[in-house]
Amino acid sequence: MTDDARFEDGREAPLNLGALDDEDLKVISSLVQDGVFTVADMTWRAAEHRLAFLINRFRWEDEGRTRHGAERVRSLLVIDTVQGVASQGIDRKEKGMILSVLSVTFEPDADGAGHVVLTLAGDGVIRARVEALDVALRDVTRPYKALSGKAPDHGT
Repeated sequence: MTDDARFEDGREAPLNLGALDDEDLKVISSLVQDGVFTVADMTWRAAEHRLAFLINRFRWEDEGRTRHGAERVRSLLVIDTVQGVASQGIDRKEKGMILSVLSVTFEPDADGAGHVVLTLAGDGVIRARVEALDVALRDVTRPYKALSGKAPDHGT
């Protein structure tokens, strides 16, 4: 007979999360807060109804920061069922422009459709019209030391 699994036996693993409702999206939003990406790291595939971002995400969930320091990880943030995309405060011609995520929210319509809104630092906004809320976050690299060596500070 085998022993039951214990919490202590667990190991850190890459995130692979989905959001189909507002509560799930709040979790993803908290995990991508302070994530950074460039204009070149955004991809809108109209034929696939998909908007994707390759984000350098701060590992807020990492409880081992005191042991090994602050870390980031490259993650894919994917929004599906997208019907259209609009942005404000972003020069899409400046491929190297660095954008920082403040939050990801959902503004529902009465029929279950709505808008997924990425609010960015510096008054930038990306708004995706969706048939239904379907957002995924998946880590795609190993964590690496944050260049600053510390967690983002919000003055709290």
